[in-house]
Amino acid sequence: MKKILALVLALVLCFGLVACGGGSDDAATTDGEKTFNLTLAHNLAEDHAVHIAMTAWAEAVKTESNGSITINIVPNGTLGSEADCVSQIQAGQLEMTKVSAGTLANFAAEWNCLSVPYVFNDKDHLYNVMNGEIAQDLYNLTAETGFVGLSWLESGTRCFYTADTPVRTPADLAGLKIRTMDSQMAIDMMNAFGGSATVMGYSEIYTGMQQGVVDGAENNITALRDHADVTGYYCYDEHTMIPDIIIISSKIWNEMSDEQKAIMNSAAADMVANYKELWAQFEEDVKAQVEGKVEYVTDVDKAAFQAACQGIYDGLKANDPATYAFVERIQAAG
Repeated sequence: MKKILALVLALVLCFGLVACGGGSDDAATTDGEKTFNLTLAHNLAEDHAVHIAMTAWAEAVKTESNGSITINIVPNGTLGSEADCVSQIQAGQLEMTKVSAGTLANFAAEWNCLSVPYVFNDKDHLYNVMNGEIAQDLYNLTAETGFVGLSWLESGTRCFYTADTPVRTPADLAGLKIRTMDSQMAIDMMNAFGGSATVMGYSEIYTGMQQGVVDGAENNITALRDHADVTGYYCYDEHTMIPDIIIISSKIWNEMSDEQKAIMNSAAADMVANYKELWAQFEEDVKAQVEGKVEYVTDVDKAAFQAACQGIYDGLKANDPATYAFVERIQAAG
C-alpha cells in the first residue's frame, strides 16, 4: 500500500482533517453562510482507494467553504448496509453515503441501466457517461423521495472468480453457485449466463467459498485482497462496470447556498479526476499482494457472454421502458 499512501499525501496537498458530522446548524460563518456538519457513511475499509479519495474531497470542501461544510466519513459499514444507509437518509437520520449504483436501483429502477451487462464499451465510455448529462439525470431521480446523487467514483470492472473452475464461456457457469449482490439485475444476469445466483453480503464470501456454500463470486479485482486464499481463478469476462455513487439528503442539499453547492461539485469533479490514477494504482497493488495465489484466465469468450445477456436487453425494452431509455442513451454515448 506504499504507493497508495503516497498518492494520498499528494491528494491531501492538492486539496487541503475531517470534522465530526451531524446535519445542519443554524449558526453562520463570518461569510454569512449556514454551517453544515455532515456524516458520510460507507462499507469499505480506511485503506480502500474510495475512502482515501473521499477523505481528500472532504478536506477540500472544508477548506474551500471556509469551514462552513465539514464531512465526517464513517467507514467499515459501521452505520449499516448500503441499503440501510440510504433508508437512514430518507428518514433524516444520516446526511450522506457512498453506495453502489446497483443498490440505488432498489430506490429508483432506472439506476439499473448502469448494471446492465456490457452496457459500457470501455472505461472511456464509462467516464463520458458518468461525467455528463446522463448521470445528472440519474442523480435527480430521487430528489422528491429524500436524496440526490452528488458525484461518482470508478469501481473497476467486475469479473467472475471461482474456487475450482475456470470460466471461459457461459457454459462453464452451469451448476455453479455464484455470490451476487442483492440486486435483481445481478440475479437476472446470472440466470442469463446459466449460473445459480446466491445473494449474500460481501463479508460472507470468504467463508462461503471456503465451505462450498458458493463456488465463486463476481467483483472487481480488488476483491482478491480479501478472497485470494479461497480463489483459484479470476476470469476476465468483464461483464459490468458498476460505479460507486455519493448521495446526499435532498433536504440538506436544498439548504445549501449556490456557492456551497458549487464548492461541493467542483471539489467532487477534482476527486473523480484524481481518482482515476488512484484506482489504477490500487488495482496494481492488489495484484502484487496476491501474486502467485490466483490464476488469471484471460482467454474468455466475451462474445458468448454478450450474446447470452441479450434477453436482459429485450426484457427491459418490453417491461421497463424508462430504464431501457437510459440504456439506449448510454449506448449512444459510446
